[in-house]
Formats: sequence, structure tokens, C-alpha cells
Amino acid sequence: MDLNADFSARAVVHAADIPWVASPMKGVDRRMLDRMGDEVARATTIVRYAPGSAFSPHVHTGGEEYLVLEGTFQDEHGDFPAGTYVRNPPQSSHTPRSDDGAVIMVKLWQFDLDDRTAVVVRPDDMTPKKVDHDVRITELHRDKNEVVKIEDWAANAVISIPDQGGIEVFVIDGGFTEGRDTFKTHSWLRVPNGQPLSAIVGPNGARVWTKTGHLWTAPTPPVT
Repeated sequence: MDLNADFSARAVVHAADIPWVASPMKGVDRRMLDRMGDEVARATTIVRYAPGSAFSPHVHTGGEEYLVLEGTFQDEHGDFPAGTYVRNPPQSSHTPRSDDGAVIMVKLWQFDLDDRTAVVVRPDDMTPKKVDHDVRITELHRDKNEVVKIEDWAANAVISIPDQGGIEVFVIDGGFTEGRDTFKTHSWLRVPNGQPLSAIVGPNGARVWTKTGHLWTAPTPPVT
């Protein structure tokens, strides 16, 4: 399955406006943002766990990165409340579940396969740094391939992000306009390598998850 798999093109998904699609596991539904592959795929997805639902134990051959959007996500390594950011590197394993229900934004098969660095950043660990009057940034992860952040944008601000080898923006709360599109909670934008981003923030401000620097070369589907 290919979905928004042309990484030379701008991609937009307003996830709140599309239906949930059942996954192979009962009680676990998905909204797909981009995908290259079938059940083993390079993918960016919003996943909803019904209360008491779980996935089978599995190994993340290509790594897993996720941000908890709602509820509490869990596995044998702990509880991860809304706002938590996690990186499970290639060859890590777990048995994910949610006792009370959760929604996460998850990215699969997007790691350097030699990466073995696990990352957990909980909301209490996040200390935003003021960049200027309009922007506060919490850096979640940085390596030679990418930079991942949560950014708080002030109401009505004009935000410019220069070309940084690809830009992804996922709206956690609030909204902004960019080009002819209006982005709201759970909207997603991918800007290809070679293009900057210019956004006008809405009247209620915006909190966004961003990733930059990861699209210098076009991604390929996983090889299993």
C-alpha cells in the first residue's frame, strides 16, 4: 500500500476528518497519514486503543517512535500519559496496551537500523525554551539524521521554518494556515526537501510536533 509515498510532493492529511479503520487487532483502529508497505511498512499513523485493548508482543525491526495524544499508553516498560514522547529503537520489543484507552501518533521503520538509543520524554521532563516572542521549543530528540521538537506558537504569529531537509508538522492543539490549507488538531503536513514552510497561526495559538532534516534523500520501503 502506498499513501502519500511521493516524498518530493507536499502532503496534507486532516486526520480528524477521515474515518477510523480497524487494524488486525481487536479494539485498535488507525488513521493513516503516510505509508509505504502493507502490515510491515514505513508508516506514519494515528492509532486509537479502546479501553482494555492490546497488541501482540512484537519486535520493532525498523524502530518505533510515538507521541501520546490522549489517555495513557502502556507496555511492560511502564505507563506513558498524554504528552509523552517515546523512541523504541530497532530490535526493541514490547507488548503495547491501554487499560483506559489511548490515542498515539506513531512512526514505524524511520530509524537508522544501527540506532540503539531508547528515548522517553515525559511531560514533567519537558522544559520549553523561548526562542522569541512568538515561539517556545522543547527539543525531544536530535541525532545526525533528524531533529524532533514540540513547538508552541503564539496566536496570530507568522512562523517561518527554512528548508531543513524536509519538514513535518503535526498539530497537537490549536491551528494555523499554510498556503491554501487550514490546519487544526490532528492535521498533518509534510513539506519536501528543498522547500521552506511559512505559516500564520490561528487566534488560539498552536502546539505542534515537528521533525526536520529527515528527508534529504527519498525514503524507501522496509526490506524484511
